[in-house]
Amino acid sequence: MNIPDVSVLLPCRNASGALEQALDSLLSQTLRTIEVVAVDDGSEDDTPEILEAFARRDARLRVFRRPHAGVAGALNTCLAKARGAYLARMDADDVCLPERLALQAAHLDADPAVGLVSCLVGFGGDPVASQGFARYIQWVNSVRTARDIRLARFVESPLPHPSVMFRAELPAQHGGYRQGDFPEDYDLWLRWLEAGVRMEKLPRKLLIWNDPPTRLTRVDPRYDPDRFFDLKSGYLAKWLAANNPHHPEVALIGSSRTARRRALRLKAYGIRIRCYIDIDPRKVGRNIHGAPVIHRDELPISPPAFYLSYVGSRGAREEIHAFLSSKGLVHGRDFLFAA
Repeated sequence: MNIPDVSVLLPCRNASGALEQALDSLLSQTLRTIEVVAVDDGSEDDTPEILEAFARRDARLRVFRRPHAGVAGALNTCLAKARGAYLARMDADDVCLPERLALQAAHLDADPAVGLVSCLVGFGGDPVASQGFARYIQWVNSVRTARDIRLARFVESPLPHPSVMFRAELPAQHGGYRQGDFPEDYDLWLRWLEAGVRMEKLPRKLLIWNDPPTRLTRVDPRYDPDRFFDLKSGYLAKWLAANNPHHPEVALIGSSRTARRRALRLKAYGIRIRCYIDIDPRKVGRNIHGAPVIHRDELPISPPAFYLSYVGSRGAREEIHAFLSSKGLVHGRDFLFAA
């Protein structure tokens, strides 16, 4: 076949239950000049047979097998085998809408400054058993612009991994997937954003993101919340060093046990907590590790400070954003949200 415009990176392991639907959705895309690079990561079910059966029917599916070594290794094998100018991600248990690859490739064609493009995703889980997943999808679909993505990156991963398409040269320029005790996709976004890669999101739902019981984020310890916090703290500390005019001091919004625990991670990188800010009268006036707890009505404090919020209850970020903006403070310049 001719060199494809888009290579779809599809790592697979024990995916026989959903793989056929995923492959059907890829091979029926309106963009025909694609290849699907499927790497079977040591499956123990019928995944290899399903892949080979589809490959016999459609030469655009290229199948590779390797001993089980994990998703990051499988993805790097996909990268090594891919031939397209654009690389798209897909998981073996998700479904692409027919125009996904065509629309994302057209977006990259139209603006050479964009390195990566994502899209909105539909919820494919059980609405009762997967309430947390549904809330995350609602949040991630609200993070739409390049600026939103840059500023939201320390709250959560702002891009669903199977929804992205990026330029093939980016892994060579900024590194591919790293193997470690952390989520490989979030590490990639943080690293590429730190390097200045522009990431955008099409405001259309082009992927159904499923939440089966065996999804890695449910069963793999690398996706434990503490792994996310450990990973993002180092990148956040570097962001603060580059963007906080009052570095290394920050004023921390929130003095809960969770906020204090996450602040300790920043202290390991040399960040100093000038004060804690809260609205709970039982906490205001106290002293935490040498830093006073003040009421937010005292904002903005003098001399000026950079405000970092670790308040994550539902609706709190929107309310804090409105409050700080009413004081003339600007998101990304004077304050930032993390989690």
